[in-house]
Amino acid sequence: MTSTQERKAITEEMHLDAEAAISAFSYKSPEKLTQPKMNTMIAKGNFVRAMVQVVREGGENNLHYHAKVDGFWFVLKGSARFYGPGDELIAECGLQEGVVIPQYARYWFEKAGDEDLEILLVQAFDEGNQSESGRTDSAPKKQKDIDELSLADAKS
Repeated sequence: MTSTQERKAITEEMHLDAEAAISAFSYKSPEKLTQPKMNTMIAKGNFVRAMVQVVREGGENNLHYHAKVDGFWFVLKGSARFYGPGDELIAECGLQEGVVIPQYARYWFEKAGDEDLEILLVQAFDEGNQSESGRTDSAPKKQKDIDELSLADAKS
């Protein structure tokens, strides 16, 4: 087999493997939230994963960063405030607004207003097939950890 034929065979195999991994997903808001915060994984690929966090109270209330991912946050319901070092306001996001938090950028966020926060988080990994985001705390939590239903990997 020539080099060109090998490349075509490898490329076709790669296409077939990737196409076999395509998956559709859907998300439905929880009818009743009994915990202060809930995470629902909705999709996962080699370099990306998406989840929805529903926050009745609090948020990600301590300054931290992620060493392995960029984060894309998008408000589906309610509103959120994102803060950086020194509690400097980065963004206040309402319905259909969001913020991108690059890898290594320190931040924390909280639910703003009376309505429950429903926020989509899409994380893009710097290398494929990873399960942890490399979360590293930069400051202690501002309040008791209320994440009753966390992801299997508590380092999300």
